[in-house]
Amino acid sequence: MNITQEKINDLNAVVKIKISPEDYTEKVDKSIKEQAKKSNLPGFRKGMVPAAHIKKMFGRNILVEEINTLLSETLSKHLADNKVEVLGQPLPVMDDTKEYKWDGTDEFEFDYEIGLAPAVDVKITAKDKFTQYVVKADEETLASRIKNIRRSYGKMTNPEVSAEDDVLYADLAQLSADGSVFEGGITSTGSIRLDQVADKKILKTLIGLKKDDVVELDVQKAFDNNEVIIAKLLNIPEEEAKEAKSKFQVTVKNVNRLEEADLNQEFFDKLFGEGVVTDEAGFTAKITEEIEGMFKQDADRKLQNDIYTKLTETVKMELPDEFLRKWLKATNEKLTDAELAEGYDDFAKNLKWTLIENKLIKDNSIEIKYEDVFQTAKQRLDAQFRMYSPSPMPEDQLAQYTATFLKEKDNANRIFDEVKAIKVFEYIKSVATIEDKEIAYNKFIEMK
Repeated sequence: MNITQEKINDLNAVVKIKISPEDYTEKVDKSIKEQAKKSNLPGFRKGMVPAAHIKKMFGRNILVEEINTLLSETLSKHLADNKVEVLGQPLPVMDDTKEYKWDGTDEFEFDYEIGLAPAVDVKITAKDKFTQYVVKADEETLASRIKNIRRSYGKMTNPEVSAEDDVLYADLAQLSADGSVFEGGITSTGSIRLDQVADKKILKTLIGLKKDDVVELDVQKAFDNNEVIIAKLLNIPEEEAKEAKSKFQVTVKNVNRLEEADLNQEFFDKLFGEGVVTDEAGFTAKITEEIEGMFKQDADRKLQNDIYTKLTETVKMELPDEFLRKWLKATNEKLTDAELAEGYDDFAKNLKWTLIENKLIKDNSIEIKYEDVFQTAKQRLDAQFRMYSPSPMPEDQLAQYTATFLKEKDNANRIFDEVKAIKVFEYIKSVATIEDKEIAYNKFIEMK
């Protein structure tokens, strides 16, 4: 057997593998004998089929399988032994001029294109500056959160007259162009949530209504063409909701209002536990702490995205783009040329980030231990379970679930990549200059 690698340029090469009969004959004969021992063919006792008969019937298929296995093993060993860093996977070069008999006498020659990883030069120093935003709750966001919490612990009432944020329980009937009820049209009984009405003028017409009042409603304008809300209100499929352009007659059957819970000790104890909060100031402080904790996660993602963007833009490297496009097409049969053209830049950017990550890990001896992967997986599973039950799962049971979860290769790879990213970002933040900057939440979301 002979294997050589011919350089095309710094980013592309061709690996040539020549295989002679002496390289594969023994393997093929062994496979034929093993097949004979397992075969159960008419006219022969199980395991007593002559090897010659197996060779006559299945010899070509066995030969093809052995050649493919030999090629895969040889190519992988060559890349590993020579520390060739490739992007994607080797692609066989199709050559219609080569014809083989597949009778056990062929001298095979196969060529593979490979895309080579570029040299990456990345160093993080204190001169690299990034901003860590400390997001503070603005008055509007805080008031909205407090209102939602109070309403979630409040009680339902039925006031005589509707006000903003009330819910109108009403009959709806589709109208004709002349304003009369359309015979055979859409009818429904549903709840109109005034907090979902986007059009301010329409909202005003729905405030001050009483039981049995009748008004017209342009549902598309009212809900800003939101087919999900419209479909639910009219009890029709979302596709039909997109086309529901008529106005509707609304006959109010009832006005529902969710009254906010009183700010008293009973309410505080329900939320935070007995005696933890004793007054409105303490309640506001707790809610502020809660939402600013959630904002911190957003701020951390913003910092990570800023680091990702800066490094992928400033660390210069070339990729074997033509090879990678070909590889993507070869490994994704349903990928269209238009989809490839639209998505390739993002793919290339993510690939550059992976190369930057790998370089930082190698140069700075960043370790990714199994325990890190296990603990991260356990945290993710614990968070999922808590969505369905506030009671924590017993530690030993959670550990068992985690071990089973990580036995799935895709799960293990996904968590490994997450830990890898966390470790790299932690390293970058420990070396670069990170400047804290306070910002109100409403200003922060304008930046995202």
